[in-house]
Amino acid sequence: MVQVNNGAMTKDPAEVTEESDDAGTNTDAEPAADEPDRATTRRGDDESNDDESDASKTGRRVSLSVRTLSVSFAFLVLAVALGVMTWLYFGERATVQAQLHAADGRKHAEQIALDYAVNAAAMNFQDINAWKTKLVNGTTPELNEKLTKAAKSMEQLLIPLQWTSTAEPLTAKVRTDTNGVYVVDTFVSVLTKTTQAPDNLQSTATYSITIDGNKNWVITNVGGIGAVVAAK
Repeated sequence: MVQVNNGAMTKDPAEVTEESDDAGTNTDAEPAADEPDRATTRRGDDESNDDESDASKTGRRVSLSVRTLSVSFAFLVLAVALGVMTWLYFGERATVQAQLHAADGRKHAEQIALDYAVNAAAMNFQDINAWKTKLVNGTTPELNEKLTKAAKSMEQLLIPLQWTSTAEPLTAKVRTDTNGVYVVDTFVSVLTKTTQAPDNLQSTATYSITIDGNKNWVITNVGGIGAVVAAK
């Protein structure tokens, strides 16, 4: 209510009080208007922190991925290197073993040939059958038959000449080695006595002997038997 006092308007105290209350209410409400801004700011900060966290996690993931790839690659290189070294080792080992096996085969063939040559060169007309037995020992059936016929022919010469000879091994050398089949040249020192040469006659007998290592080291061919007698 407005009262007029001496030409001036005065307000009712109740109205003044209401206005004061309204003013107070308006004053308190103003900060509320700022709340959305603060909320937005907090959300912005939270989103910013979340972005930074995501970026940090992504960086760690990338770092871990690169590290994992590096370690995996290192292990792969190591495995390949180890595989190559193992392959080279076993390859070289196989080569060495093959070479040793081949050397043993040649040595064995040379010894067989040398033993055979000594027995073939040693003859005694008084025991010609013992010589003929040694002549075919260790040979194939085909070679056995061939040597038996040759021995019968030689017997006709050995007995009349009263042939006696002793033999000592000199050396043997593999001439060829074809897939385990060896051709061996052997050399034997021979001392011979006959009715025509009562004193010991020294000579060197040479034999070419073929040995098949794939068939229990059997002798498949012999050359030089006839030449031993013909040279005397």
